[in-house]
Amino acid sequence: MPSAPVVKICCIKSVAEARTALAHGAAALGLVSAMPSGPGVIGEDLIAEIAAAVPPATATFLLTALTDTEAIIAQHRRCRTSTVQLVDVLTRGTHRDLRRALPGIRLVQVIHVRGEESVVEAAAVASEVDFLLLDSGNPNLAVKELGGTGRTHNWAFSRRIVETCGRPVFLAGGLRPDNLAAAHAQVGPHGFDLCSSVRTNDLLDEAKLTAFFAAVRALK
Repeated sequence: MPSAPVVKICCIKSVAEARTALAHGAAALGLVSAMPSGPGVIGEDLIAEIAAAVPPATATFLLTALTDTEAIIAQHRRCRTSTVQLVDVLTRGTHRDLRRALPGIRLVQVIHVRGEESVVEAAAVASEVDFLLLDSGNPNLAVKELGGTGRTHNWAFSRRIVETCGRPVFLAGGLRPDNLAAAHAQVGPHGFDLCSSVRTNDLLDEAKLTAFFAAVRALK
């Protein structure tokens, strides 16, 4: 029987929020560094503090909008998370450069699902990373949207990526208790990633967390 999808709670803004997310069942935490837009941004010192404070088995994701591998490597060495989540495409250096410089650190490439081109993009990069994360941003806007939009996207393309990429996939973008079963059935991801749907007034909302994890447990 397939295991239940894991859940990553993104936009964590304090050690207390991290502990709350873990208490409700999160397997991974997203820690957002400087972004051109979107919620959840915190300073690198706080990212490092949160990453150091949670149990070692917890996956901590550094979300970075940097596109130069040398800058990403330096940022990770300041933040010390277990995983680097690239929310944009690399413009200097390669994923292999990151692997050589950051042994043991997992790499996640975000694919902003907009159409057929996203399936091609996922196929080209999948072998270079540990996970893909499918989100609903738009990196082609004047002010890039690189996550945290709270919007769903066309899950038919996400399903094709899951079926063909050969890597575990996280699904993000507008996930809520009332659409989770449909997302699970239509996409079949390894995990779910969420931010805005479990926050109220920019605070992690325990009632919303409870409802979301109840929906996860109800999946078949």
